[in-house]
Amino acid sequence: MLKKMNHPFAFSSLAVIFLLVFGLAPAVQAHCQIPCGIYDDHARVKSMKEDALTIEKSIHKISALTGKTDALSVNQRVRWVMNKEKHAQNIISAISDYFLTQRVKPDQEDYTRRLINHHAVIVAAMKAKQNAAPEFVQALKQAIGELEPYYPGH
Repeated sequence: MLKKMNHPFAFSSLAVIFLLVFGLAPAVQAHCQIPCGIYDDHARVKSMKEDALTIEKSIHKISALTGKTDALSVNQRVRWVMNKEKHAQNIISAISDYFLTQRVKPDQEDYTRRLINHHAVIVAAMKAKQNAAPEFVQALKQAIGELEPYYPGH
């Protein structure tokens, strides 16, 4: 039985456990790292392609706002930069946390080629994060495209 505390800020043990389990648990980004067997690799590739398109749009918006010094333009430019960064990180996380940990296996015949292709996506996403030139997002889109044969649609 739980001991009742009279202090106004005291929580019962059950409430503390509930908060620790549900309230403070980190959000899962890509997919769990439990071998659940629920995978949709093609959907993840499609999502990375959408992230790349968002990065591309962000770069266009950043370029259009460059040189403008009014508060709204500066604010919008910062927001587009943050958006570009977020979507590049989504791609890096998908490759690192999902594909490299669960889908690229050492016993695959083309393991080395797969590692190289997946690593190329991470590097291209990092460069798209660091730069605001269209050639970096084009390289990213091409690198993601190199993964599509590994993960065909249904």
